[in-house]
Amino acid sequence: MIIETENLRLISCDLEILEAAIQGNEMLSKKIQSIVPEYWTEFGLGAFQYSLERLKESEEERNWWGYFPIHKLDNRLIGSGGYKGKPTHDGVVELGYEIIPDYRNRGLATEMTNGLIENAFKDSRVKSIIAHTLGQKNPSVSVLMKCGFKKVGEIDDPEDGLIWRWELTKK
Repeated sequence: MIIETENLRLISCDLEILEAAIQGNEMLSKKIQSIVPEYWTEFGLGAFQYSLERLKESEEERNWWGYFPIHKLDNRLIGSGGYKGKPTHDGVVELGYEIIPDYRNRGLATEMTNGLIENAFKDSRVKSIIAHTLGQKNPSVSVLMKCGFKKVGEIDDPEDGLIWRWELTKK
């Protein structure tokens, strides 16, 4: 599955793509037919290994994990994003995203997030989308606010400190 936005192609990570990502940039580049920069993720390969394991457990998880944003003009992988699993019984999905430094401050994180929001809300089970940020003004907070999210809570995380919880409800 591919989500198309103005400047990005968001490629859903299936088993083969995730395995290629874990094997290394050269394998991933061949699999997605795009340029893969040396440092394209801050999430780390552990996140992709976790996604791979969830996909192997259930076909229902398909298209509910990772997406790789390809900048169309440059045909370059510029980060990662997606959901943290299929919708809950309450109709909630959580999303996350990252953009490599060279492509920040161009509106691409907002564009990717809006693409993920639109895609999630096409599923009738999804009633709301949540996200979490560090508990301070930062670029992710700006992205979520531009996309219509509202801050709905705070969490004191033992590892990360203050975390803000954001939510966007289907209209």
